[in-house]
Amino acid sequence: MAPRRRYDPERRQRIIDAAIRVVGSKGIAGLSHRSAAAEADVPLGSTTYHFKTLDELMVAALRQANEGFAKVVAAHHGIEDPRTDLAAELAAVLGDWLAGDRVGVELEYELYLAALRRPALRPVAAEWCEELAEVVSRRTDDVTARALVALMDGISLQVLLTGGEYDEAFTRAMLARLIP
Repeated sequence: MAPRRRYDPERRQRIIDAAIRVVGSKGIAGLSHRSAAAEADVPLGSTTYHFKTLDELMVAALRQANEGFAKVVAAHHGIEDPRTDLAAELAAVLGDWLAGDRVGVELEYELYLAALRRPALRPVAAEWCEELAEVVSRRTDDVTARALVALMDGISLQVLLTGGEYDEAFTRAMLARLIP
């Protein structure tokens, strides 16, 4: 008689969560099917069953990590309100995001930047930029929206790389220079 498989509908999600924890503690280089399986306390075969390649696992982890930024953006209804100061709203979005779980933000960027070497991650890495640019373009033209998102991305990276404090007033002033 063949051994019965244990029903575990949450296993895939536990593996994704474990992959995120591994990247958070060991970096991208520390992530493997084996390290994710150990962290999730599942058999190695489970990770390869749910994620045939390491890139598939990274895509799932990046997609989940991107949700953190999307939630912050969604909480700022003023981005679409023509009566609000768009530069101030966008600066506040970055402030809220960077003021949250710093390790989580760093993790999102680590996964995001992994797309430089892993083409399979590129479409997912670009999603947050495209989604934010789409929201911002409701208030301005597409080129300006993309420029604003690129500036926000650059400011975020600078804050993370330097370990410095986020300066919302400076960010608002920089963003305002791009808005016609």
